[in-house]
Amino acid sequence: MPRHLPGLLLLLWPLLLLPPPPAAPSPMARPGLRRLGTRGPGGSPGRRGPAPAAPASVPYSGTGQPGGARGAGVCKSRPLDLVFIIDSSRSVRPLEFTKVKTFVSKIIDTLDIGPMDTRVAVVNYASTVKIEFHLQTHSDKQSLKRAVARITPLSTGTMSGLAIQTAMDEAFTVEAGARGPSSNIPKVAIIVTDGRPQDQVNEVAARARASGIELYAVGVDRADMESLKMMASEPLDEHVFYVETYGVIEKLSSRFQETFCALDPCALGTHQCQHVCISDGEGRHHCECSQGYSLNADKKTCSAIDKCALNTHGCEHICVNDRTGSYHCECYEGYTLNEDRKTCSAQDQCALGTHGCQHICVNDRAGSHHCECYEGYTLNEDKKTCSVLNQCALGSHGCQHICVYDGNASYHCDCDTGYTLNEDKKTCSAIEEARRLISTEDACACEATLAFQDKVNSYLQRLNSKLDDILEKLQANEYGQVHR
Repeated sequence: MPRHLPGLLLLLWPLLLLPPPPAAPSPMARPGLRRLGTRGPGGSPGRRGPAPAAPASVPYSGTGQPGGARGAGVCKSRPLDLVFIIDSSRSVRPLEFTKVKTFVSKIIDTLDIGPMDTRVAVVNYASTVKIEFHLQTHSDKQSLKRAVARITPLSTGTMSGLAIQTAMDEAFTVEAGARGPSSNIPKVAIIVTDGRPQDQVNEVAARARASGIELYAVGVDRADMESLKMMASEPLDEHVFYVETYGVIEKLSSRFQETFCALDPCALGTHQCQHVCISDGEGRHHCECSQGYSLNADKKTCSAIDKCALNTHGCEHICVNDRTGSYHCECYEGYTLNEDRKTCSAQDQCALGTHGCQHICVNDRAGSHHCECYEGYTLNEDKKTCSVLNQCALGSHGCQHICVYDGNASYHCDCDTGYTLNEDKKTCSAIEEARRLISTEDACACEATLAFQDKVNSYLQRLNSKLDDILEKLQANEYGQVHR
């Protein structure tokens, strides 16, 4: 198309700045092509549904609110190795090329730029190819935008295939600042053109895609739709864009912001995690459970863990499950829980007074105890209480003559008639002669007492003499019976 004279260009300049009238649907618009203001079905991971276009002066945040790419803490751009491949052939007029540079700058505005975030390079092409700057050249937005503003058009020709090959061989290399495969940083190229490629793009684009480069194709005005689709990655309805004029290409920046935006479902509250949502970055997340719970097979809900059944509780004696999904330790009877809330120590229940014994508590070595009863009592079947024993009936009373049961585990000894109970309260002595002597003499007087003792001794001697006679007779009788 012939160039207008400079004077005529000055006259037409105000008209060029006016927004173009609404264009009728282009006959080239077909399936596999995204037009400004439309969206294909579905959407790439981390994208939202249709949203109204934001004013051109404020990048669309992806949340329906003006602002930067972070979207009030919900949207953050994914780290990328991003290369713009821009057509600056003669068919792209200077003002139109400025629009392309503005489009690139607006996309940069929506990204998080930095060595650990997104890195940007620009490949400028026409019949020749020039790498304007590499991925490692600029690490902040301002220097990037200044570098973009300095780019100038090249010449005639549209060697799109050569441009893609150059980007693949020189821009997307580790030496040029691209991050290696182990980093899992996506490699993305956006090619902007308004014409038909003058070389073969099908094979070189296929090689680029096979090497891991995701290709977006933006066509303007007379761009060949079939060539755009040959260059772009699948699905085409998410990687091919078309606008009628360069005057509206800037507004595509909001679409790319949506594409490169990593939504945070945890911040949005759309995660459906029952307990805890963990953001993994790049719009991904996973669910976790509170302590004492495990994640179910649906990876969303949680169930209480029976740590007692799992035997991971560490309780020395008894593990008790709590309703909250946790547990606590307890000890066997006779033991108390230590400060570590896990181990147990034997306790002196007798000293604590918690034994329940009616009479006597006896500690055992095993940290337990047993009950015993006072003398004259027996332990009942409950092993706690005691019942009275009748020691007179048991024959364990020790009385020489008679045991008298008094009840309540008590008894006393008595003597047969003619005997008196001695001071030990057990044995008895004969009292008939003593009574006769006491009745005739003054037992209280000292002389009477001495006389009584003498007479008693006399009687005892005579009694012993009689016993000796009896023993001799018995022995003689036994001897006579033996010699018969």
